[in-house]
Amino acid sequence: MNFHREPITFVGQVNLKVENLQRSLAFYQQVIGFKVLEQSERSASLTADGKTVLLSIEQPTNVVPKQGKTTGLYHYALLLPKRSDLARIVQHFAEIGLRFGSSDHLVSEALYLSDPDGNGIEIYIDRDPSLWNWNKGEVAMAVDPLNFSDLLSGGKQPAWEGLPAGTVMGHIHLHVSELKKTEEFYIKGLGFEVVNRFGSQALFISDGKYHHHIGLNTWNGVGAPAPSPNSVGLETFTLMLANEEKRNNIIIQLKSIGASLAEENGSFITSDPSGNRIILKV
Repeated sequence: MNFHREPITFVGQVNLKVENLQRSLAFYQQVIGFKVLEQSERSASLTADGKTVLLSIEQPTNVVPKQGKTTGLYHYALLLPKRSDLARIVQHFAEIGLRFGSSDHLVSEALYLSDPDGNGIEIYIDRDPSLWNWNKGEVAMAVDPLNFSDLLSGGKQPAWEGLPAGTVMGHIHLHVSELKKTEEFYIKGLGFEVVNRFGSQALFISDGKYHHHIGLNTWNGVGAPAPSPNSVGLETFTLMLANEEKRNNIIIQLKSIGASLAEENGSFITSDPSGNRIILKV
């Protein structure tokens, strides 16, 4: 998983707002298989390896349910280490009667579901990068049916015991209000490159020739508004940067395009043109 360690810029942690913390904790532990690293009355930090926070959930005061047709989270994506891990979680979902979607993206094999608040989740494994098909700087991706008979051909898997320790936050996919200024922000500001244009309504961007660290789409409508601050959904996500020099360069780039930038509790936070908030972390 060299696409999720330095010197690559990658998504480290996703922070969500939920309507009911206890309901979400039950789901994230029993269905997804996270462990709780820290917990308070209104928030919890979740981990796969017992050390690294991948997801935090928070119940804001006066929280309101997820609002439709707004910018924000489409899904966050958990990348499992091995194909047998994906087979195990498919078996686990079947055993608990959970309904989920699936797709073969050529570069990866993926499952799709939502948490109790409607926050989208992808759980996936990558195919070997030697099998990815690149043409003129763009990687081929598709939305083909997942071959379950092949995935499960190894026979009955050992019982699901939660997310493997090697699980990482593979990528995040966002609803945005438009693509032109958004592309400038992520490419000229944050230093990613476009690796796939999915028609005129979606962009996939990455660092270090990954198939994508961030997906961006206008499927909720061009001009979609940002949700209210206390709405269920995305609070922030963290971009992991290799060193202070890289962060300083990104800060200069963001200022040069007029992007918002604030310092909160020793962290630098920027917002894309749709109001999606990003923590820049070394």
